[in-house]
Amino acid sequence: MSNPLEDMSKPDVIFCIGTNMTECHPVAATGIKKALAKGAKLIVADPRHIPLAKLADVVLPLRVGSDVALLLGMAHVIAREGLVDEEFLAARTSGGDEFLAHVAKFTPEWAEGISGVPAADIEAAGLLFGRAERGAIYYTLGITEHICGVDNVQSLCNLALMTGNIGREGTGINPMRGQNNIQGAGDCGALPNNYVGFQPVTDPANQAKFAEAYGHEVDLELGMTKVTALEQCGDQIRAMLIDGENTLVTDPDQGHCEHALKSLDHLVVIDIFLTDTAALADVVFPATAYGETDGVCTNTERRVQRLRAAVPPPGEARPDWWIISQMAKRCGFSGFEFESAKDVFNEICSLSPTYAGLNWDRIADGAYIWPVPYDGHPGTPILHQDEFINGRGLFKLIEYRDPAEVVCDEFPVWLTTGRRLQSYHSRTQTGRSSGIDYLLWEESLEVHPDDVADWGLTDGGWCRMTSARGSISIKVKATRQSPRGTVFASFSFSDVPVNVLTGSGYDPITQTAELKVCTVRIEPASVPEPAIST
Repeated sequence: MSNPLEDMSKPDVIFCIGTNMTECHPVAATGIKKALAKGAKLIVADPRHIPLAKLADVVLPLRVGSDVALLLGMAHVIAREGLVDEEFLAARTSGGDEFLAHVAKFTPEWAEGISGVPAADIEAAGLLFGRAERGAIYYTLGITEHICGVDNVQSLCNLALMTGNIGREGTGINPMRGQNNIQGAGDCGALPNNYVGFQPVTDPANQAKFAEAYGHEVDLELGMTKVTALEQCGDQIRAMLIDGENTLVTDPDQGHCEHALKSLDHLVVIDIFLTDTAALADVVFPATAYGETDGVCTNTERRVQRLRAAVPPPGEARPDWWIISQMAKRCGFSGFEFESAKDVFNEICSLSPTYAGLNWDRIADGAYIWPVPYDGHPGTPILHQDEFINGRGLFKLIEYRDPAEVVCDEFPVWLTTGRRLQSYHSRTQTGRSSGIDYLLWEESLEVHPDDVADWGLTDGGWCRMTSARGSISIKVKATRQSPRGTVFASFSFSDVPVNVLTGSGYDPITQTAELKVCTVRIEPASVPEPAIST
């Protein structure tokens, strides 16, 4: 996030797109509600009529995968109506003239033809955001989990740049992270393209720096993504370590994923429970849970926080850093002589420019938001206040492109996936709570009541849902929350493996799967049948 969580209550206009915030980030979403109580206006763009839409002044029910078209239409309105922050463009951006000429052809009527959102509503959203003194953008995986995820994010950046809504209180581009410490994982170098502190692995200076620190030279090339690694299982990849991720449930194209993991000579899993993925492993190491672990978590607003063990770990459970260090030492690697989480974090601070002013003791109270470039620095709650790290904000000329799959005679229905308030991610933890199970004990498919009738389905009955990759049985829930022609389900329940169906494509830059768009056909069923991968 470019701005801290406390800024959520400060905008005049809030634009939420691809984020079911009140269900997926219910605590943070209270900031939005506070802003609305003070008079802020809300724009919500989502294929479903999510709870957040009930609070909105403008609702944009776009067709799944059409975000770029919608955002181009809004940019067109802002440019056409003279709502561009010319002073900001001149002082802090590059490519503004080319961008404004580019969006001139993308009228709201054109955007309506692709997105299905009425042109008048696109006009209203563009005018509302363009006229804001403080406009803030919030998004989540509904923006990134597409083959055009990078295009979607860059389109949002274009909106912020053209209106000058960046680098100030109550503004900004604010991605709400999908899981705890996702931000911290990236900060620590759990990415194929960066060392710790987002230092590119392709830079020779960085290679030299980390070769000296680690005593081991790494090639000047991008690392392998998980997508590539799974494709090469059983071939170039013979062994794999999976730490804290239930890959078999959360990854797209479950049939491909299961085949890949079973093709390995050796699979090691580190987790707190015997998950579906861990059940496939040759070796499972029991990890400590959050209440049993000393460590560090960096949250969605970039706040670096200490975690403190409240209880001793059960049985043979050990912290992840200890398990990995022991494995590394047994593989002959030096540099893993850590005695505590404190040692690990202090090494990170010694190598990361964004954490350089921090150490284990300084983060004891969770007072600092990175970057903290030197000792004594107060932290940086708002990014890009005076300048962008690369000098100027760069406009990108984005064109709309269809999802990897579009509806057709064989698969005439759009499927989009996500999460539900009562359960979390793959239910590795929440699925073991009887209280949570009481609130949500099974998965269902949201279908518009008119489609339920037209497709011969029964509310509460079974249906068979099939994509190009497989089929599953799932119960039907008639609801107007999903529009006609689009259905929704979460991937949380392993007995209803929705990700058997997904996996039609990946963003070419990030290799993020298009989990938010999949085409299917739906047929009535009298009884549930086993899932099939094709």
